[in-house]
Amino acid sequence: MDTVSNTFHKMRRHDRELDQAAAVKILSEGEYGVLSTYGEDGWPYGVPLSYAYEDGKLYFHGAKTGHKLSNLQACDRASFTVVGRTHVLQEIYSTAYQSAIAFGTVRVVTEAAEKKHGLLLLAEKYCYDNFAIADSYAERSLNNVCVYCMEIIHLTGKERPEQK
Repeated sequence: MDTVSNTFHKMRRHDRELDQAAAVKILSEGEYGVLSTYGEDGWPYGVPLSYAYEDGKLYFHGAKTGHKLSNLQACDRASFTVVGRTHVLQEIYSTAYQSAIAFGTVRVVTEAAEKKHGLLLLAEKYCYDNFAIADSYAERSLNNVCVYCMEIIHLTGKERPEQK
């Protein structure tokens, strides 16, 4: 990750910037995120997704046709935003929060073993109490869905802590 940091904007609020380990923790523990892509029509598109994080990669799935796939075929660059803990601080008209934004390239996973691995990561994350359901889901879905892998090349994390 972060092989092209000089091409990205520096965070304006350095005092709220998290280190890489904290940003990875937000990605690892997040429940969902928003994938933002750019299409041939010139319009951005943000879509909330379930996802799984592993070793600098995000895995998610979707239909074999649609807006997300069309945009990614036009431009494989994307960002993915996860919002962690939030708490409204009414007394100071602000919010305590944690967030992470990943930038990278997205590809459709075509190799069967990696595709099943991505589906298993998703199923294990969201069906953690019942691995049999997770494995069954991954096996049944293998040929019916598109699995994507986002290789993260730049990751930032930001936090405004609770007031002390």
